[in-house]
Parts: sequence; C-alpha cells; structure tokens
Amino acid sequence: MTKEWPLWEVFIRGQHGLNHRHVGSLHAPDEAMAIRSARDVYTRRKEGVSIWVVPSDRIMASDAAPADADALETGKIYPHPSFDRDDHKED
Repeated sequence: MTKEWPLWEVFIRGQHGLNHRHVGSLHAPDEAMAIRSARDVYTRRKEGVSIWVVPSDRIMASDAAPADADALETGKIYPHPSFDRDDHKED
C-alpha cells in the first residue's frame, strides 16, 4: 500500500510586495521538502523573497457568503462613506 504525501499550500511574498499570496499547492513528505520544492517550482526567476508552506488540512476558510450578508439578515443598510469636495475647501 502506497501512502500519499500530504498536500501543502504555497504562499510567496514578492520582492516589491508586503503580503504573501497563494501561488499553488504541492505534495511533499515534510515542511522542509515542501519549502525546497516550492522554491524550485514557484520561484524560478528569484521573484520570491519569502515562502510560506501550510498543510492544506490546517487551513480554515469562511463560508462563501455575500459581503453584505449581515445587512440582508437584519434589514439594515449601512451607507458607504462619501465626501463632498466642497466640505474641504477653505474660505
């Protein structure tokens, strides 16, 4: 019986960015090999400054609900901020 390696999610921070973004998934036996494999697969042109690997089964996600679900449930509509340019003029 063959045991399949765990699935890892890969996040990379680019040279000019401040946040990591999800770039893909890969199978690896442990976190060290996942980092090495992610570096080989997803940063071929040295565009990544930092790599995160996370076991896929450890990622928690919210339900895919509309952004204004609270407003729909309660009937409350929240206004978006808007500014009148005339309010900021100095006399």
